Amino acid sequence: MAQKVLARAAGRNSTQAGEYVTAKVDRIMAHEAFSLCVMKLMKIGVNQVFDPEKVIVILDHYFPAPTQEMAAGHLMARSLAKSLGIKHFLGHAGICHQVLTERGLVRPGHLVFGTDSHSTTYGAIGAAGTGLGLTEISYAMATGELWLQVPPTIRFVLEGQARAGLMSKDVILHIAGKHGTEAAQYRSIEFAGDAAERMTIASRMTMSNMGVEIGAKFAFFAADSTTCDYLFERTGENVEPFGPDTDPEYEETHIVDVAELEPQVARPHSPGNVAKVSDLRDVPVAQAFIGSCTNARLEDFEVAAKVLAGRRVHAETRLIVTPASQDVHLEATKAGFVQTLLEAGAHVTASGCGACPGGHNGVVGPGEACISSTNRNFRGRMGSTEAEIYLASPATVAASAITGKITDPRDFWDGTTL
Repeated sequence: MAQKVLARAAGRNSTQAGEYVTAKVDRIMAHEAFSLCVMKLMKIGVNQVFDPEKVIVILDHYFPAPTQEMAAGHLMARSLAKSLGIKHFLGHAGICHQVLTERGLVRPGHLVFGTDSHSTTYGAIGAAGTGLGLTEISYAMATGELWLQVPPTIRFVLEGQARAGLMSKDVILHIAGKHGTEAAQYRSIEFAGDAAERMTIASRMTMSNMGVEIGAKFAFFAADSTTCDYLFERTGENVEPFGPDTDPEYEETHIVDVAELEPQVARPHSPGNVAKVSDLRDVPVAQAFIGSCTNARLEDFEVAAKVLAGRRVHAETRLIVTPASQDVHLEATKAGFVQTLLEAGAHVTASGCGACPGGHNGVVGPGEACISSTNRNFRGRMGSTEAEIYLASPATVAASAITGKITDPRDFWDGTTL
């Protein structure tokens, strides 16, 4: 799929892994880093972007602004976006990857550059999304193109029917634990198989999002009828399915039998330091967090509500829930999930990245442990360098919030999302 996207973007009939191409971008996504990119360009006399329709700006990492300096930064971003005629300034609608996807601003086969490393999320709908540094993004904003090396592809075939309580987050954590955090360094990933085909777009987004945690440049699912229906519902426009050719060449192929998996947890301080939840029972947690671009969508709220319904958050644990977008927040409220969470003792915040990057809305203190539905647990990621972050699915986070220690979600819930 990466070869097909880059061939089209480079105006060629085909490409081969290892080749260098100059590719035209379909979308550029920028969060708070937008102002830094524009200032870089203005310093060298570039006072416009290549296409105001294709540059999308959203302020998500630090909203509501936790400091005066950040509030001033948001003001600057709004002013610059207006002066440059940016057509899609999305303000504070939520987390960038969630909002662009739910609004149909990214399509199958697109090449998407983002100022955020988890731009691999767009692979969930068959787009080639990748995060870039400020210099590369600034250049692409000015010219609309960038050179790339065509990556080889690793295929993960997800087979079997998941057992009760397993979520797609558990599958990607298993892959990270088994294959390591550099297994796909400058590779493209493709997730395939009957279990992948059954996944919702939300579940696919979780998998693609964490593709970068094993080094991937892109992390694709084929754009199938599920994808086409999802986008039609949001845009009213038909899109064509997009996937690999019938005889693709893969560098490696790995089979994952999801029927054999149980809930997984990544221990400090790496997404690849993974164990079964049953091996980590009774680890106390001061904070439980459901949020981020990885797991804060409507189905994640539903799962958390199922686990917490009629129960209470442990007295020595705080549960913070941050929806991925305002639309998710609204739909979760209409469905009654927010009320269930609040009645259980959760604290629901404004949509945005929140606690994940350690900026606000859930900073963890020295010596505290947090179980989180986010994607990274590096030392100091969510606050103190002396804190410990464990990564898990929303189901596991919710179950752990009830007991105040890492807990198997199957103790409280017998559903399945795969």
